Amino acid sequence: MTTFADEGQFLSMLLKLINAKNTMEIGVYTGYSLLTTALALPDDGKILAMDINRENYELGLPVIEKADVAHKIEFREGLPSPFLTRCLKTGNSVFNYLQDGRISHLDSKFEHCVSVCVMYVQKANHGSYDFIFVDADKDNYINYHKRLIDLVKVGGVIGYNNTLWNGSVAQPADAPMRKYVRYYRNFVMELNKALAADPRIEICMLPVGDGITLYRRIP
Repeated sequence: MTTFADEGQFLSMLLKLINAKNTMEIGVYTGYSLLTTALALPDDGKILAMDINRENYELGLPVIEKADVAHKIEFREGLPSPFLTRCLKTGNSVFNYLQDGRISHLDSKFEHCVSVCVMYVQKANHGSYDFIFVDADKDNYINYHKRLIDLVKVGGVIGYNNTLWNGSVAQPADAPMRKYVRYYRNFVMELNKALAADPRIEICMLPVGDGITLYRRIP
């Protein structure tokens, strides 16, 4: 939920090293990591920030505004998964519009043209992000990975926060731990295993804060 100060400094340096400009953040809370990212981006950099609670975001907004980086942030309130799905399937709405009765007589040549246009619209969001940071509902981490892998560019980086999850991922299943830690432990471990086995990425897990796993998209 929150980003440690040393983790924030690390992410700031990473963003500058990879010359990130177009970024996304899933899970904002009061905006510490969001502020860190905004400060690291160039003046024309952009962050698409998503969270289910605007009130928490607005608690930290005065600090973001004082730092003069609010213009870099586009905040969207709501569940991230449906929006991410729409990002990947935008082109379908174009084709549906043309087939819903308002334009009912498509000859084969025009229909082919529309299909090509749809393909290009769908690809518009693919590979468009330099960096994505995820610090949200752990039980959806694996679902985020399935979508975000297509949104980050080749050579881009995605970071998942809390991947050590209070150290529970290195403990036996029957070890004593808090109820919420035990509940989310399996979801975090599921993500860790999936990332380690994914041939499309290179990964690095760092013991910074509560653990952060970074992966780089490769061709």
